[in-house]
Amino acid sequence: MKKIVMLCMLCMPVCGWAADWSLDGNQSTLNFVSVKKGAVGEVHHFNGLKGSIEDGHAKVSVDLSSVETGVAIRNERMQSMLFDVSHFATATITADISTLRVAALKPGETLSADLPLTLDLHGMRKDMHADVTVVALADGSLLVSSRAPVIVKAADFGLDAGIEALREVAKLPSIATAVPVTFQLHFSR
Repeated sequence: MKKIVMLCMLCMPVCGWAADWSLDGNQSTLNFVSVKKGAVGEVHHFNGLKGSIEDGHAKVSVDLSSVETGVAIRNERMQSMLFDVSHFATATITADISTLRVAALKPGETLSADLPLTLDLHGMRKDMHADVTVVALADGSLLVSSRAPVIVKAADFGLDAGIEALREVAKLPSIATAVPVTFQLHFSR
């Protein structure tokens, strides 16, 4: 009887979401570009990324205090004046990816999708889209990358006053209030 049950279980279709996935923060990146003085672009990133995929729902949490701009005082100013990490420590990105057929991907195969997502930042939520590529890697993990930048507008999240405060303290003529964001997220089982 035991052998029959085992044989039946082996013949059942495998659900693509039977196992949960964890984000490898050390192999993942989330970058954004700021533009000051109308023409000076600088690439920044966050060091603190956590996340998972459970039952086809992806969630990535960004530790906003882990912002890295390459300049310590600028990191501190972004943490306090822009992100207000004492009140809003994390940003969260969620997406329903249950319709993506990642379980069917063989190592090296890719799929592309326009992925609806929700960004929760600074106490405000906004539905957005990301053009992504998903790659199945040889070790069984997934790499999810942006194919095009996602534009995040400060006004959508109540961050425009923080940008103005940064502009004033740095004595700059301007800082862009919309930033392109790119990512490469590595999930493993």
